[in-house]
Amino acid sequence: MTLGRTRSVALSGIEGAMVEVEADFAQGLPQFAVSGLPDAACKQSPDRIRAAASNSGVPVPHRRVTVNLSPASLPKAGSGFDLPIAVAVLAAAGALPSGVVEEVVHLGELALDGTVRPVRGVLPAVLAAARAGVREVVVPAANAAEAALVPDVRVHPARTLAELVQRYVVLGRGGRPEEPEVMSVAELALPPPPDLRDVVGQDEARLALEIAAAGGHHVFMVGPPGAGKTMLAERLPGLLPELDHDQALEVTAIQSVLGILPGEGALVRRPPFVAPHHGASMPAIIGGGSGVIRPGAISQAHHGVLFLDEGPEFRTNVLQALRQPVEAGRVVVARASGVVTYPARFQLVMAANPCPCGLGFGKGTDCSCTPMARRAYLGKIAGPVLDRVDLQLPVRAVSRAALGGEPGEPTAVVALRVAAARALQAQRLAGTPWRLNSHVPGSELRRGSLRLPAAATSDLDRAIDRGLLTLRGYDRVLRLAWTLRDLAGGGSPTRQDVGLALTLRAHAAVAA
Repeated sequence: MTLGRTRSVALSGIEGAMVEVEADFAQGLPQFAVSGLPDAACKQSPDRIRAAASNSGVPVPHRRVTVNLSPASLPKAGSGFDLPIAVAVLAAAGALPSGVVEEVVHLGELALDGTVRPVRGVLPAVLAAARAGVREVVVPAANAAEAALVPDVRVHPARTLAELVQRYVVLGRGGRPEEPEVMSVAELALPPPPDLRDVVGQDEARLALEIAAAGGHHVFMVGPPGAGKTMLAERLPGLLPELDHDQALEVTAIQSVLGILPGEGALVRRPPFVAPHHGASMPAIIGGGSGVIRPGAISQAHHGVLFLDEGPEFRTNVLQALRQPVEAGRVVVARASGVVTYPARFQLVMAANPCPCGLGFGKGTDCSCTPMARRAYLGKIAGPVLDRVDLQLPVRAVSRAALGGEPGEPTAVVALRVAAARALQAQRLAGTPWRLNSHVPGSELRRGSLRLPAAATSDLDRAIDRGLLTLRGYDRVLRLAWTLRDLAGGGSPTRQDVGLALTLRAHAAVAA
């Protein structure tokens, strides 16, 4: 009996850390102990491994087995450590050649019959292995196409433990085992996004949606039920350009951790659209959970759209918790077990009725809500949360004239203008860490190279002098003005652009 070693990856958020898996046989009563801060699923690995090894024809000797997952101070979570522990134990037992398995990363869960089952988070784990210099990984066959998205890494699919053992035995003898075929990287054949042409009327809201898509701005819509707020929000992702390779990897890695990848071996190229129910809890929206800290809806919407329909119905603490991620583009979830950072660079779209009964629009003659109830209803998303939203607009009830009018422009036409505006931003912001107007810090807009002349900002300066705007609101109006100018063909914003931006930021509840 000797010492067996192999490698695996432990995930913290969507970041991975290399783990050395060591197994040692010693004299004493039969025991199978796993050390190195394993969670409940990982602690149960010995039972699965013994059964899987026995049913695969390579039983684990009835000796005292000690497995260490190093670094021991790093928490290890999930059943994905089954396969690396089994490989290390069999290498220590002499059933596998030690020199062959030491530098290979293994990921996978074992069934009792020896089948290697898929696990979550394979893509970020293989990305971490590649950054650490690993060039060969063994993953479940069902995760092989996902792992193959990482360049410069050779992926070996494993269907059963017996098949993997046979492969290593052949390699140990200097032979060349037959490799199962890995599915090539595919593009998902997704249905086309909803068309903006389906929205009846709402010319102002359609323009606001185009501005939001062009500059990456947040939107708050207030209007009666059935006015088209949800339809508008659902059509925003169709106006956004496809994700580039790095963005697609980030979004796909988050979906891999959540176990919601829409297809095998395909990068998620389309900006995600996430619309949680208003009864969602804080961990569901922000991230967290007991044991493993999982990403929430705001991370799932990374590089996409987070839509909060019936915004005032969400819990107040959930709405207030959005303040930091909206500004920072990331969320830091702290628990007793550790601190995890998830990316959360999303566009926030909120929609609300004007009052609890929804009838407080126009003259409001049918509304049964008291003035206090109406004020408290919209007051849940006022203040610091609303101050972080760039576009605040009313969505009025659809008129009979709009029903008989010509349909608006389709998504494809508006998306071309959005792409052209984003190209101007990319050209202007080249050489900086920012990509969109909404990402540019206020200091750069007020004192840096993007500072506007006093004649262009005179209305804005008066608004902040009168206390109608916070400094944050001042900066957001400037960002909107730059986006309006980009949609108009480029150049520096004029006083008219700043004035329109200031109007678009008017409080939607008052306008409704």
